[in-house]
Amino acid sequence: MAPGTGIPTAMERPHFIGIGGAGMSGIAKILAQRGAKVAGSDAKESETAQALRALGATVHIGHAADHLADDATCVVVSSAIRADNPELVRAAELSVPVVHRSDALASLMTGTRSIAVAGTHGKTTTTSMLAVALTELGLDPSYAIGGDLEGPGTNARHGEGEIFVAEADESDRSFQKYDPEVAIVLNVELDHHANYASMDEIYESFETFAGKIVPGGTLVISADQAGAVELASRVRDLSTLTVVTYGEAENADVRVHKITARGLTSEVTVVLGGRYLTFTVSVPGRHYALNAVAALAAGVALSVPAHNLASAIGSYTGVKRRLQLKGEAAGVQVIDSYAHHPTEMTADLEAMRSAAPAGSRLLVVFQPHLFSRTQELGTEMGQALALADASVVLDIYPAREDPLPGVTSGLIIDAALAAGAEVTAVHDKNTVPDVVAGMARPGDLVLTMGAGDVTDLGPDILTRLSR
Repeated sequence: MAPGTGIPTAMERPHFIGIGGAGMSGIAKILAQRGAKVAGSDAKESETAQALRALGATVHIGHAADHLADDATCVVVSSAIRADNPELVRAAELSVPVVHRSDALASLMTGTRSIAVAGTHGKTTTTSMLAVALTELGLDPSYAIGGDLEGPGTNARHGEGEIFVAEADESDRSFQKYDPEVAIVLNVELDHHANYASMDEIYESFETFAGKIVPGGTLVISADQAGAVELASRVRDLSTLTVVTYGEAENADVRVHKITARGLTSEVTVVLGGRYLTFTVSVPGRHYALNAVAALAAGVALSVPAHNLASAIGSYTGVKRRLQLKGEAAGVQVIDSYAHHPTEMTADLEAMRSAAPAGSRLLVVFQPHLFSRTQELGTEMGQALALADASVVLDIYPAREDPLPGVTSGLIIDAALAAGAEVTAVHDKNTVPDVVAGMARPGDLVLTMGAGDVTDLGPDILTRLSR
């Protein structure tokens, strides 16, 4: 196959279990665009399923053994797929090879000039900024992102250019499968407690990822965040690697001189190669501005002119669920946030504080994500909610996990109350619109926050407010 353009033989007729997921659907879309006969299944109907069908894919709703075609060349799975899934059991009976999502993505990146974006937070935004900016410059990149872009409205695309930008997931160590020319590490923190027992294990995993950068390649890494600084010190002795730091630290290679908030945008000035460069980031918040600087540094490492790239980054308008404005009703704006880790929650709440008009209140509907994360970080989540004027806290969204004894959203609520927060526990998600309507008044901002299905509440809240 031609580098970066063909279909690996094993994936000519792939079957994806959980094809509607952010990571899985992206790979399926790229394969379909390259001409593969794509099929798969997902738990429920969705816009993603419809988009895949529009590309020629066969998408079944629900999981059943007979959904797997006899001529399938492989079955693609993520770490969330359980061993007793009937389609996975059927694959074993038919001796169909099982391919992990990360291996499938790695094969699609073969032969390209790839940028892999890693970090505990900010991966989707930074990957998206690069994808949009490089597309704006006419470089026609391929990309695979963990969220849908506001602009192109998709999370993945096969481009004819030589650059491939991919979000690199550390949660299950799968990012160690990639061999990028440029890697970004935005931050390194303890998360994904089902797979990592300590920070030492996290550092070891990121060190392995950095060691996979091709000889002569570049690691772009934060000069501000403590975990990233520690990782940089651990990998500086790799003779095949150029380390480029970015951030507000005085010793950063790409130094942030100033970030100026301008409502729902920011103006960023950096010092790059001894010269000042100012550009606009069209989403609010210091953390998003720093993500943009990381994207700039990575593009420059691939020899994209800095001035052109900085200007193109301004055309990025956001990713769904990353401080996405869902609408306004009765003078109340409803905004959706994917934040589910305390650091992300704090960053998004501070960003909305800085962007909100004087006198506006910030109301949060928070849905904890995963029992393991709540067990380890519930106190910090509650403390983050103290940044809001009032919060509604839902039950834990389990995703792939089974319940843990004694672990409920009450852990978060107790911590929030101890931090002085105003919190209401709501166990029936369907009652949230009425609860919010009873709290909100004109001028307020309502933030639906979490990685689960809390995002579905935004339209319902707006409908209720409009009455």
